Amino acid sequence: MLRWDRGSGMPFGPALSWQDRRAISVTRELAEHEERLTALTGLPLDPYFAAPKMTWLRREQGEEGVVTTVDAWLNQQLAGAFVTDAATASRTMLLDLESTTWSEEACSLFGLDPESQPEVVDCDARVGEMTAFGDPLPVTGLAVDQQAALFAESCFEAGEAKCTYGTGAFILATAGKQVVHSKARLAACVAWRLGGATTYCLDGQVYSAGSAVSWLQELDLISEAADLDRLDGDTDEVVFVPSLAGLGAPFWSPQARGGWLGLSLATRREHLVRAVVWGIAAQVAALARAMGEDVGSPLERLRVDGGLTRSAALMQAQADLLRAPVELYPSADATALGVGALARLGSGAASTPAEAVGEWTSFAVFEPRMSASEAEERLASWEAAALAVAELARDGP
Repeated sequence: MLRWDRGSGMPFGPALSWQDRRAISVTRELAEHEERLTALTGLPLDPYFAAPKMTWLRREQGEEGVVTTVDAWLNQQLAGAFVTDAATASRTMLLDLESTTWSEEACSLFGLDPESQPEVVDCDARVGEMTAFGDPLPVTGLAVDQQAALFAESCFEAGEAKCTYGTGAFILATAGKQVVHSKARLAACVAWRLGGATTYCLDGQVYSAGSAVSWLQELDLISEAADLDRLDGDTDEVVFVPSLAGLGAPFWSPQARGGWLGLSLATRREHLVRAVVWGIAAQVAALARAMGEDVGSPLERLRVDGGLTRSAALMQAQADLLRAPVELYPSADATALGVGALARLGSGAASTPAEAVGEWTSFAVFEPRMSASEAEERLASWEAAALAVAELARDGP
């Protein structure tokens, strides 16, 4: 989130990243309105989303200027257009998910003026031209990062899903042309809006994935990410909950902290490291199961991208716990390629999403090896540990 001057384009201070949790004070104040806000916007009330941060910035930095997602500032700088796309807007907790317009009710609850927000446009809208690279180029292809990756990985039909393993791990499943309100408290969002037609998705979050691996390096438990595969310390006794920056769906516990459970005097470094691998995979698998229940059938496969997909141990654990194939996208840049594909639509270089994305083949496919009963036992152990962590945070100061 960024507070900036529309006249000069100058920011008034630093932007807030998605991991910033200082807006928890705002969500606590609005707790009685959570059910209504979720019904309107599709998003549970959590400081992870934009609106609480926007309110916090207003209170802490002042009323001057506008407070928007960073993409609106970029669009203004590049094309002189005060716009945001429907997918990005759906992540703010200010958008009416059914109409894909700013909700006056939601804005009012957060103390924000809908008139101060950018115009909501299609993801393939042509919003202007830029000359930063020489000759005028159209500015088009607008999308929030995870939805862009969903598009790049050709998840066009309901029930098709992808997971990006970066700083966090984010799993999205396409829901179709109608809003699906999650029974498991997953986030419901716009996947993309093309030519005025909206496609929706469900979204689940693991806030600490790559950041958990970096944390292992800071603790000197590993020297580099490749050690995730070198250290063979698999055990079902040690369970790790990767809530180092809070727990997202379905717990929505921003105060939760990570934890290893099941430690004993026999626990060694390699057990701790491998438990982190299984913990990330277990949380993604639990989210995938919830998505399958919401869309009416289990996910048949999961397409994956991001830096942590280089870990064969993590990808095999993911396939084992999902009980479904894990297909590795051939590029580390799915988000950028998804935006590029949307830009092809917006510029007229392609006429359909499939044509815009083009044909691609998985770099590798990980098939389940673990028995269904063992996978169920591991998932049950992880879910019990996650509930304990969330409960501890709830009972804490």
